[in-house]
Amino acid sequence: MERKTLDALIEANGVWISRNGLLHSIRDFKVSTKFIHITTDCGKTITVRNSRRSRGARMLRYNKYRKACKHCKPSEELITRFVKKDFSKNRDARVISSTSAPKKKTKPASTVVKSVVHTNTGSVAIAPTTEKKGIKRIPYTDSQKERIKALLTPADDLSFIEKLPEFKELESILVKKRREDLRKMYEENREHGLAQLERKLSMFFVERGFMEVRTSILIPEEYIERMGITKDIPLSKQIFRVDNKLCLRPMLAPGLYNYLRKFDKILPDPVRIFEIGTCYRKESDGSAHLEEFTMLNFCQMGSGCNHENLIAIIDELLGFLGIDYDIEGDSCMVYGDTIDIMHGDLELSSAVIGPIDMDIDWGINKPWMGAGFGLERLLKVKHNYSNIKRGSRSETYYNGINLNLR
Repeated sequence: MERKTLDALIEANGVWISRNGLLHSIRDFKVSTKFIHITTDCGKTITVRNSRRSRGARMLRYNKYRKACKHCKPSEELITRFVKKDFSKNRDARVISSTSAPKKKTKPASTVVKSVVHTNTGSVAIAPTTEKKGIKRIPYTDSQKERIKALLTPADDLSFIEKLPEFKELESILVKKRREDLRKMYEENREHGLAQLERKLSMFFVERGFMEVRTSILIPEEYIERMGITKDIPLSKQIFRVDNKLCLRPMLAPGLYNYLRKFDKILPDPVRIFEIGTCYRKESDGSAHLEEFTMLNFCQMGSGCNHENLIAIIDELLGFLGIDYDIEGDSCMVYGDTIDIMHGDLELSSAVIGPIDMDIDWGINKPWMGAGFGLERLLKVKHNYSNIKRGSRSETYYNGINLNLR
C-alpha cells in the first residue's frame, strides 16, 4: 500500500507532532509546491517539506507522540481519533484549509535486489543479484563484517564480482581500491573535504554581504552561564573545562553576540556576520556525533530579520551544496523556539529569529536572525557517509577513506 504524503496525513489527522513529542492540534495549514505551512492552535508556525519519508510523516503514521500540548489542548475526541485512525467521522468543529499538493510520479519497482553483508549497525550493499535468487548472506565473523564495512565507500560498485568471495579475497579487492582512490586524490586534488567545504562556505557568505569573523576557542566560563547553561543543568556536563575560569567553546554564539554589539556602532544596517570554527562538546558516541566538530554560524541584526528571509538564505545555501532538507519547528533550552533543518532524521541546523530573553545580557536590543550548521554533518549527508567521522578531523579517515590499508 502506498504511503500517504505528509499533507494527506495532516488533512486526515488534524494534528502535528513536534520533535520533542508534543501533540498539537492544527488551526490551519497551506500546501505550496514543496512545503507545508502549519499554524497550530497554540500559535506556532511551522514550515516542513511535503515528504512521505520525513520524521513528521512517520510520527503521524505511527502515532509517536509523548503528550498533548497544554496550550493547544486538543480534545479527547481528536486524540482518540488520531490514535485509533478512525476517519469515518468528521473532525470536531474544525476547518483545515489547504491547497492541493502536486501529484508525485511513482517509480516502477525494481526487479533487482542487492546481496548484503549484515552487520550489527546495518546492512552494506555488495553486489546485485536477481530477485528470484533472494538475498545471500556471507558467513563472515562480526569482526570481518566490520572490516568490510570500514573499507567500503558510497561510490563502490562491486557488480563485476560474479559471486561473493571469501573474506580475504574481498578485503584484498577493497584495500587495492582504497589505495588507488588515495593516489588519485593526491594526483588530482589534494584538498581535504572539510577544509574545502570551509572555503566554499566562506566565499558563499562573503559574496552575499556577510563579514567573516574569528573568535577564540578558549572562552570564559561566564559566557557559558550567560548563555543560560548553568552548572545545575545536564547540558553543563558536556562542557570541556580547562580550569575554573576557562573552557573550550561548545558553540560560536558568545563570540558572535560580542561582535554584533560592537559592530552595531560602526557598520550600516543590517549587520551581517558569520564564523566557521571548531567547537567541543562531550557528546555521546554514535554515527552522527563528535566531541570535536566544525560549526558555521551566520547571523543578521537589524532590518529584514524575519522568517521568510532566514529560510531564503538557508534554502540558497543548501541548494548551493546540493542537499535536500525538511523544515520543522522545535524548541531548545538555550534559544526557546527554533526552526530545525532536517535531512531525514539528522538535524543539519537549528535556526532562530530574535529577539530572545538572553539578548539583554549581551547588550543586544535589535531584531536578529541566525542559524548554525555542523560541517561534518553536511559532509555526511552530501557524500552519504555511514559515519560522521569519515568527514571529520581524523587520523583514521581521509575524505571518507579508511586509512587502515595494511
